[in-house]
Amino acid sequence: MKVKYVVLSCAVGLMLCAAAVSWFGYRRQAETLARLGGQRAEIGTGESGPGGGNDSQEQAGRLGESYRAEEKKDGETDTEGRVQETESGAPETQTPKDYIKWVDFDITVQALEDAYRQDVDSYGSGQHVSWIELLAYLATKYGGDFSKYKTKDMQDLVQALTDSGQTMAAYAQGRQYYSYYLEAYTAVLGGLVGEYEIEVPAEGNPEATHWEKKYGLRAFSPVAKGYEYSDYDDFGVARSYGYRRQHLGHDMMGQTGTPIIAIESGYVEAIGWNQYGGWRIGIRSFDKKRYYYYAHLRQNFPFNKSLKEGSIVTAGDVIGYMGHTGYSAKENVNNIDETHLHWGLQLIFDESQKEGNNEIWVDCYALTRFLSRNRCATKKNMETKEYYRIYEMRIPETESDGVDLAE
Repeated sequence: MKVKYVVLSCAVGLMLCAAAVSWFGYRRQAETLARLGGQRAEIGTGESGPGGGNDSQEQAGRLGESYRAEEKKDGETDTEGRVQETESGAPETQTPKDYIKWVDFDITVQALEDAYRQDVDSYGSGQHVSWIELLAYLATKYGGDFSKYKTKDMQDLVQALTDSGQTMAAYAQGRQYYSYYLEAYTAVLGGLVGEYEIEVPAEGNPEATHWEKKYGLRAFSPVAKGYEYSDYDDFGVARSYGYRRQHLGHDMMGQTGTPIIAIESGYVEAIGWNQYGGWRIGIRSFDKKRYYYYAHLRQNFPFNKSLKEGSIVTAGDVIGYMGHTGYSAKENVNNIDETHLHWGLQLIFDESQKEGNNEIWVDCYALTRFLSRNRCATKKNMETKEYYRIYEMRIPETESDGVDLAE
């Protein structure tokens, strides 16, 4: 009887757990669709302000209000409370800008891997499929909830697209919210896959290299190759230093001095001390959609010495070193208990979102796992004590802009 009772209890418990998971999944999807429908959604307060280091930027409030700014009726002021005047002197309402104000990025690492493989495998063929377009289409199927994702769904979509002979733009016509997901996911993933050139060792002579043109992942894990780290999905966890807020980034625990790598190419927008993030560096992507924030860098020797505000960096460059600085208004203080890199990804659809209560930060956990497939090998210069990448890389964006990566 006892055995039967235990088995029955376990079965009931499993059924209740499954029902709870299903209910929470349904609720999350409903909330997602409601937000896209224009309802307001406020989500706590944010992580430390990575960019300029002022208090307004430290307090990242709501992640967004709705998919698009709602149009104001005649006679209302704009979102900033301003009223414009016409040439005749009569007040005229300023139309609010039209841009995305909220993004929930919860694509699983398996979905990222599958979409990426479809993209790379079809490159150069008569029907190249974009991994971002595939993910955006599937998001319309799941309501943005990728916990429902199955590899077969990706395979079926690619097969259907191939059989139709259509582009994704034509195939996705009529799919509700496809344009939203495409724009949102492009903002997150836009610069990570594409054409590039990279140095590779010559066959039989590792000291000699030559350049090869490639297509694929041209972004890197933020932790250099060969250095161990541990992490878990800590996005949204509560923080209390200074004020109560959510952790809007991803922590990677490791050893002090571990080389920190530029995930994507871009330019240094902020560098220096921040009382929350300690020694930190902020890098903006060339399309200005992504702001990468690397914090708690090493005491006394936080950055690559060549870097300054405005410097161009290439994906894979060593930009700094892991440490545990921060939580102090005084510079160069180790007030963080455990050595780790905090990195965050901010999306910017309009410059008004760069600082303040409308900042958009996304969960980087799955993205970090995906990027771990591409870790940059580094070597130490014993004279300068700096680490540097072993194999250089070129990307078309910097070439077309006339930027010399060697500078």
